[in-house]
Parts: sequence; C-alpha cells; structure tokens
Amino acid sequence: MSDMAQSALPGARYEGFVTVAEAGLRGMITLRGDLSSLAGAVKDATGCAMPAQRRVERKGKKAVAWMSPDEVLILCDYADAPGLASSLVKALEGQFATVANVSDARAVFTLTGAQAGDALAKLCPVDFSALTTGDIRRTRAAQVAAAIWVSGEGEMTLVCFRSVAQYMFDLLSRAAAPGSEPRLYA
Repeated sequence: MSDMAQSALPGARYEGFVTVAEAGLRGMITLRGDLSSLAGAVKDATGCAMPAQRRVERKGKKAVAWMSPDEVLILCDYADAPGLASSLVKALEGQFATVANVSDARAVFTLTGAQAGDALAKLCPVDFSALTTGDIRRTRAAQVAAAIWVSGEGEMTLVCFRSVAQYMFDLLSRAAAPGSEPRLYA
C-alpha cells in the first residue's frame, strides 16, 4: 500500500461539447461559526476577505467560498491544508468555531468550454446563465450534493463527496456528450 495521497479519479477526462476533468488533489478546509467574527483569522490565513453570500474570494492559490450563513470552504494546495487548518485552530482558540480538513473526503471536477453551464443545467436546478465569475451555488447534480462555482471564463468547478466521484464523473460526461448540446428553437 502506498502512502502517497491520490485524488479520486486520477487523470479522468472526457472530451465532449465541454471538457470534463477530475481536477486532482485540492486542499479543502471547512470553517464553521459566526462568519463576521472569523473574518480576521480567514484574512490572516488566506489573504482573502470573507466572501459575500454565494461568492468565492481568491488570492493567489487560495480561495474562500461561502457555503452557508455559518460556513466557508477554504481552498488551498493539498500539501498546505494540514498546516493551514492547524494555524486556524490556534488563531480561533477560545472562539466558537469548528475547523476540519476535508481534503481527502472530496472530489473536484472542472468543466471547460463555452457551454459548461448548459451541461450542468441538465443536472442541476440552477440558472447558470445568470452567474458570473466568482458566483457559487450549493445544489444537487442529479441525486448528489454539490457545490459549483464559476471559476473563470468558460470554466465551472464542482466539488462533491469523494465516495460518489465515479458516479459524478459519469453524470458530467453524459451531460457533455457530443450531440446533446441544448438547442434553441425559433
């Protein structure tokens, strides 16, 4: 058995009318508590401001994603997650907050291409055409809980539980299949 960490579906990639790719290992830390009182520690640890509702703030390789009124997801390099989580625990000592490194419990996918939102709209009850870069939504993709954000021009990032990574990859691949592009009828 190897001691090397491995992402859920190393190198998984599908080329359709959009490209679906497993994004590899990502550091992810959930932080829960009164977000206004945690903002200083988040800024010190990541360089990012506390995000507004349904937004993601980025600074270099770190990002902070709003997940709910009392939760954010901190994204960083995989190797940095344990140290970052430890520093947050120390910085928040005495405050009502929970910090958990969830890097190994999640899978991350990117969808790239001009119609990435169209592919996702087949699976999720979200109007992706109304989202701009940095917008995030927690929703369901078919029967799977997911967080999805617009991570760049023509790029969407999706996070789900690692235990359903293959199912999610298969769903996303089918939604992106050539010839299944949504068509507008006049």
